[in-house]
Amino acid sequence: MTGDIEGIGAAVTAGLAGRAVEPQHGGVSHGHASTRCLNCGTSLAGSHCHHCGQRADVHRSFGAIGHDLVHAIFHFEGKIWNTLPLLSWRPGDLTRRYIHGERARFVSPLALFLFAVFLTYAVLAMVGSGGGFSEEIAEAAAEQTRSNALKESFQEEVDRVDARLAGKNLPAAERSELMEERDTLQKSADYLGVARNLSKEEREKGPPVLDDPGKQMMTSVEFLSRTKVDTGVPFIDHGLEKAIANPGLTLYKLQANAYKFAWALIPLSLPFMWLLFPFSRRFHTYDHFVFVTYSISFMLLLFVVVRLLNLTIFGEVATAFAMLYVPFHMYRQLRGAYRSSRFGALVRATLLLFFSLYAVVMFMLLLLALGVMG
Repeated sequence: MTGDIEGIGAAVTAGLAGRAVEPQHGGVSHGHASTRCLNCGTSLAGSHCHHCGQRADVHRSFGAIGHDLVHAIFHFEGKIWNTLPLLSWRPGDLTRRYIHGERARFVSPLALFLFAVFLTYAVLAMVGSGGGFSEEIAEAAAEQTRSNALKESFQEEVDRVDARLAGKNLPAAERSELMEERDTLQKSADYLGVARNLSKEEREKGPPVLDDPGKQMMTSVEFLSRTKVDTGVPFIDHGLEKAIANPGLTLYKLQANAYKFAWALIPLSLPFMWLLFPFSRRFHTYDHFVFVTYSISFMLLLFVVVRLLNLTIFGEVATAFAMLYVPFHMYRQLRGAYRSSRFGALVRATLLLFFSLYAVVMFMLLLLALGVMG
């Protein structure tokens, strides 16, 4: 229930964030009218203030709350319905028209990106990531965290008994009891995988390779937890030790950072766009920014749709369609936005598909670094 509330709150926040960076377009509110703008005091000559853009009519009724909420989330004044069809089927036209100045008609790429990120977070918070590999990894991380906590508890007890055994004036009977207690604790600790050092053969062999990715992660983390982390860089070693000790927390940090730093995908992708048109004077960084931001926004929205359809009998069909449509969408956007030839757009779309994978890998490495060092 808490996750549902958080998801709904995230969706509402997304609309508010998009509205904050996006100017109003069309429509007139009903309520109190004034001859001067209530925001800046400028004399009015229409439905909006020509100085600050605020509407002439403001409303303070209870029904206006719902009206504002609907507008804030969905931009019912028309922009969202002008933008989404073009983004879905003619993304190149949308990109080119926005770059060339048609700004008031469409949702800006940054506003749409913010909304897509928040909506993705909201949907995942409400319905989850959909099982499979991600669920196995999450369960494996949680199980390893619990196992590490137990191992640490046993080792603390062993250290406590060792400290008492180090006493010089310890009675023989008490020493014998402590030795038995220590032996029991050590066996339990060893059973859970707590060993001070691995043999040379074990270190060289490494963790076994398993078919199940969740079990593979548990086995690999288990191997690392019994191997001293020593990269020669103190803060890296400290971060890795914390990550190994609590992989569940590390995974949570990765998920939280993915939401917080999703915007990093844009600057990570821009250099690859430049590589598609090296030394071209026709296109500028802003053009690539609009292209990338609209493209990522579409991918996130497509992911949301597929995730929701996965809850129905059409899930497998939706997933297969999305995998086929993504490269076609890239081709359409490149051909329309940059006026490329069919062959040129096809070659660049193929390169862009690989570049996108590189950008995602770089993004995941960034999240991993933030999660380990945080």
